[in-house]
Amino acid sequence: MVRIHAGTSFNRHRLNANDSICGRKLGGNYMTQFLPFISALGRVLCHLEPCGGVDVDQAVKSAKSAFARWSKTSGMERARVMIEAARIIESKREEIAQMEVVNNGKSITEARLDVDSARLCIEYYAGMASTLAGQHVQLPGGSFAYTRREPLGVCVGIGAWNYPFQIAAWKSAPALACGNSMVFKPSPVTPVTAVLLAEIYAQAGAPRGLFNVVQGGQETGSLLCHHQDVAKVSFTGSVPTGKKIMEMASKGVKPVTLELGGKSPLLIFQDSDLENALRGALMANFLSQGQVCSNGTRVFVQKDILPEFLEEVVKRTRSIEIGDPLLESTRMGALVNRPHLDKVLSCVDQAKKEGATVLCGGEPFVPSDPKLRGGYYMTPCVLGECTDEMTCVKEEIFGPVMSVLSFETEEEVLHRANDTTMGLAAGVFTRDVRRAHRVAERLKAGFCFINNYNITPVEVPFGGFKMSGIGRENGQVTIEYYSQLKTVFVEMGQVDSLF
Repeated sequence: MVRIHAGTSFNRHRLNANDSICGRKLGGNYMTQFLPFISALGRVLCHLEPCGGVDVDQAVKSAKSAFARWSKTSGMERARVMIEAARIIESKREEIAQMEVVNNGKSITEARLDVDSARLCIEYYAGMASTLAGQHVQLPGGSFAYTRREPLGVCVGIGAWNYPFQIAAWKSAPALACGNSMVFKPSPVTPVTAVLLAEIYAQAGAPRGLFNVVQGGQETGSLLCHHQDVAKVSFTGSVPTGKKIMEMASKGVKPVTLELGGKSPLLIFQDSDLENALRGALMANFLSQGQVCSNGTRVFVQKDILPEFLEEVVKRTRSIEIGDPLLESTRMGALVNRPHLDKVLSCVDQAKKEGATVLCGGEPFVPSDPKLRGGYYMTPCVLGECTDEMTCVKEEIFGPVMSVLSFETEEEVLHRANDTTMGLAAGVFTRDVRRAHRVAERLKAGFCFINNYNITPVEVPFGGFKMSGIGRENGQVTIEYYSQLKTVFVEMGQVDSLF
């Protein structure tokens, strides 16, 4: 049973007791007639009541109470709880993955990898929890100073709908390792699996209230950002919403971590291993139905190999298996909801009007299985004859649409690749080692791939330049974003006063 406990996974998330997801009953002491949660497969699975001011205040108070206890524990104690949470995730891998499929619409193969990433992230920061330390500085006359790395307090995490379970773990793991508590708001489009993570932390022995889940949309997020007892906000989502969150947090001078959108370039030089470049281009565009912020959707291919690249990439795109995301053979599931599907399809139409050629896909797709015909499917699309001025090249589509452009020289393509307000990711395929590092140095992006794409190990930092965000997820550096440094000066002699 998914039971919602105040102080762990906050009680104002209401679910319809008569519904189940993947055979798992959701029931409990619930209310009805609230916002319907419609899965990517077009089914109403439960109803949500958005959390208002009283609800948010109660959740924050619960987290504040847990923080008072958790922040006093040793790193080893925190690590034990987190390692147990990772163990539970591993034991429930298939169950969580199936829930994520219905929650989001992605294929079961990808959902399993997301669950693995969440587990690895928690394990990684569990290992770091006992290593947090300050510095000793010797000063004249025997005096000295030392620094302490201390937790911030109640942190707020606001998640996106493309990686619901993984993002909840990516935000909570470093926060908890540093001694903070967290109130997490998943996207109202994908509300389910963050609740599972709350259950898992509770089962692992986390104090009541350490990781809270509140449900709701923009109003709930605003209440969290403005709450006087919230110390930090971490958000993953769109650039416009990130700007609003930064503005709200600034009123309380609260630090923010923002992982925002991207319109990332993928540069394929004529000396590339073409097989790897093709694989990389597909990975850079069609993971999670193209709903990935780091996707390399501007694919720049050097002129001499463009015909061969287009022929093969279109052939492989057409062969992508679309359908039931719970089947092992499926490689592309449904987009997250009807409005988003309509938006992506309209972007393809706009590209055609502006002169791009649809080489394949870009159309609604109706699966043969009658049970799936309400789902939000489309065929993956490759656009040819694209130019830098086209809307499909300039603006983030966030769907399975690859825009292919031609280039001739390294200098030219670098200028074009960097001609964007965003800078989340970038990629380069080449056999020339010197060129690879030279290009990576000049690409204005926070995460650069050489001869691969969309690989995000939890050990390395992930985040963007320019309007793609502030701060980093994962890696050692993230500890700095969930802690604060205190300096203590110790005088061992007499005060040397001027008065």
